[in-house]
Amino acid sequence: MSSGSFTLETPHGLISITDTALKNKLPALLLIHGNSSSSKIWKHIFASPSLSSLHRIIAFDLPGHGASSNAPDPLRSYSMRGYADLAVEILQHLNVKTVVVLGWSLGGHVGIEMLPLLHTKDGNEGKSGTQMKGLMLVGTPPSLGLAQTDRGFTFTDGHMSLAAKNDLSEEEIIGFARSCAGDQYEAWMESDVRRTDGKARFLMWKKFAEGVGVDQRGIVESEEYKDTLVAVVNGGAEPFVNLEYLDGIRWKNLWTGKCMRLEGLGHAPFWERPEVFEEVFVEFLGDCRV
Repeated sequence: MSSGSFTLETPHGLISITDTALKNKLPALLLIHGNSSSSKIWKHIFASPSLSSLHRIIAFDLPGHGASSNAPDPLRSYSMRGYADLAVEILQHLNVKTVVVLGWSLGGHVGIEMLPLLHTKDGNEGKSGTQMKGLMLVGTPPSLGLAQTDRGFTFTDGHMSLAAKNDLSEEEIIGFARSCAGDQYEAWMESDVRRTDGKARFLMWKKFAEGVGVDQRGIVESEEYKDTLVAVVNGGAEPFVNLEYLDGIRWKNLWTGKCMRLEGLGHAPFWERPEVFEEVFVEFLGDCRV
């Protein structure tokens, strides 16, 4: 399935979007990348015949990242809520009625933040006209404020602290890029970190730590959003997330009833071993269609 790229003028800036534009009744897939990355990280998913032949696949570069512009109003855009508002606007623009969101790291937090924007209390689509059928979190501990983020993330890997820094040295740029990709590092990842607006890192983490945004743990534990199937899939060697913290969450509608760990993989299992991840993702999508 070929995909096309275009830009969309939004209140959050000029946003670069990729869309396979497949037309059928199955949920579209919205892929949301992580901090200081871009939609290039989804290359293997776009290239998968088993995924692209069944589902419309949409990805975009967050403001201040990749081929998108920096945010014209950083205080408005560089937060999980700002990113979630943008994601919903993109779905509206593309007339997407049902969607499954795959959020990686920061992208997973954005996916959780989207839930109240998309759902009404009866589980039907909200004002946006879009219903989220499923949400897969990869490298994302639902949390808000210092107390929860301190428990949800691990800071034993020194690169974790770089995720909140405005200015990075060349050594830090290289280290941060390499820490996210396991043994499948490619040069563009370093370019993505270098390109990212430092304000996007600093402001997003500052607001997250200060408790700005939705109660993410409360949302995934809430009856109100139980109509959205949530999958939690991480590498067993995940360097940045406390996997025990995830196991302790009282998930309301957790796929398979447990948080999955893919043995030997790190922060980006869909990139490190795409064939292993795809098998899991295809199974999850099948259950979202039921």
